[in-house]
Amino acid sequence: MYSHKLLKPDGRKLTLYSRYPICDQLQAPSPSNEPVQANPHLRWHPLRGEWVAYASHRQGRTFMPPPEYNPLAPTTNPEFPTELPQGKYDVAVFDNRFPSLITTANNPPQTIVETLPANGACEVVVFTQDARASLSSLELSHLDLLIEVWGDRTREIGANPQIQYVLPFENKGVEVGVTLHHPHGQIYAYPFVPPVPARMLEMQRQYYQAHRHGLLEDLIQEEIADNKRIIYRDEVAIAFVPVCARYPYEVWLAPIQPVSSFAELTPEQRQGLAKALKTVTLKYDGLWNRPFPYLMAWFQAPTDGLPHPEAHLHAQFYPPYRTSDRLKYLAGTELAAGMFANDALPEEKAKELQAVSVNLQTPVSV
Repeated sequence: MYSHKLLKPDGRKLTLYSRYPICDQLQAPSPSNEPVQANPHLRWHPLRGEWVAYASHRQGRTFMPPPEYNPLAPTTNPEFPTELPQGKYDVAVFDNRFPSLITTANNPPQTIVETLPANGACEVVVFTQDARASLSSLELSHLDLLIEVWGDRTREIGANPQIQYVLPFENKGVEVGVTLHHPHGQIYAYPFVPPVPARMLEMQRQYYQAHRHGLLEDLIQEEIADNKRIIYRDEVAIAFVPVCARYPYEVWLAPIQPVSSFAELTPEQRQGLAKALKTVTLKYDGLWNRPFPYLMAWFQAPTDGLPHPEAHLHAQFYPPYRTSDRLKYLAGTELAAGMFANDALPEEKAKELQAVSVNLQTPVSV
């Protein structure tokens, strides 16, 4: 992996990553030369026992611009700079202009509940310079690089003592709230372990203490033995519709042998995960022969410097479709009670995905 760090005119950081050497003469553009003025803060929710972030400046963020004003495409006209320079590189990561969390946050307002500065980080990860591409259309070596980039960002961001948890994710499709069509994801780095990964880590911790091996590790072995819901499997990586899926077409993706974070992956595990990632996204797009919306979130160990043998790096895909091809929105039982009601059996949805034929080596037209 090659990387090249740059500083934008507004003070934000940009890192370029590539499978090939990067020219060191590249200059980092920015749509604005004005420094980011964000000062988000947190407020404590006493009934739920969790923090809520407030970042009103995000109301001004870019929303569905026409292709000629795509801020994630390389700059073609210096008079109208985008976020990225021209040049040969594969993946770009930069500080979000409209962050919900930022390391410089300070002086939160006083309210009737406890408040804190929203000290954290928000980065944009541009998967490719090609605005027409998607994860399913990228070469395996490109996806391997992207997984390595997530590991590099986890190491760098997690080294900040303010940061306790690093969460890479991708929202794909307007159905899940995308505001820019260019293939990209984000990384949120939190000053605490957020509620969802905290709950999963606690369940894994309890299981590890009782059994001295991992909860997800054992679940994966049970899925392999059952052999009903597996979407992809090789010697080192697996993708499957979990037996406990909350969404139709929900898929989990993981190394078979547990590692706690991206930073611990071996090259062989990265390559296996790249194949699994491409297989899942190709099958999604092939299900109805059109781009398939989803939220993909990667869960890993906290960055608190402590060992976490209970943690097992994995991704969870949450597609919003029902079996009848209608959008599934979270309703009363999910939002109010927190109990999901799935209209389809995981085995049925796994069969549909298993039936989609894919070729990992054939370039995908976009």
